[in-house]
Amino acid sequence: MDNTRTTDRDIPATIVPYGDAITLPAGTKVTITHRLGGNFTVLWERGMARITGEYAEAIGEPVQARASADSAHAGPPEEEALWEALRGVFDPEIPVNIVDLGLVYKLETNPGLVEEGMPARHVIDMDMTLTAPGCGMGPAIAQDAKGKLEQIPGVSEARVNIVWDPPWSQNMISEKGKMELGLI
Repeated sequence: MDNTRTTDRDIPATIVPYGDAITLPAGTKVTITHRLGGNFTVLWERGMARITGEYAEAIGEPVQARASADSAHAGPPEEEALWEALRGVFDPEIPVNIVDLGLVYKLETNPGLVEEGMPARHVIDMDMTLTAPGCGMGPAIAQDAKGKLEQIPGVSEARVNIVWDPPWSQNMISEKGKMELGLI
């Protein structure tokens, strides 16, 4: 499959691994290296960049329908649905999700504000880390996690914090993640 594309309009992107915002101009040739969690990691003449899925069409890829939280959902979100959503979040350089990389340290559901006549909504508090303290992609990965969690029925808000304690190590990668990375 040919992964070379030409942007059909200006596209906001994030430089990998620095995390700086850029615009890929219309007519830029890119090569898709990863399709992860609805986002794209691309190579272009100046390096590597991450393009969010909302701009898929601008690089000739299908746009994935974005799920929305069901406002009529009663009760807390299903815990497995939260974890499954996070399995769709990736560091753009590593083809393993943040759950299997062992980057999620805490995932708690807390009651949110209750409005009369409305179903109870819940706040998700999440602590995560990164594989390296200097990773500039941290804010982009955290924002992606926040967006995925807020699509789950019953969630009104997700608060994602990047923490450094305990320090991450390869021992935290799940067996599935190690298999995907060729470590076992």
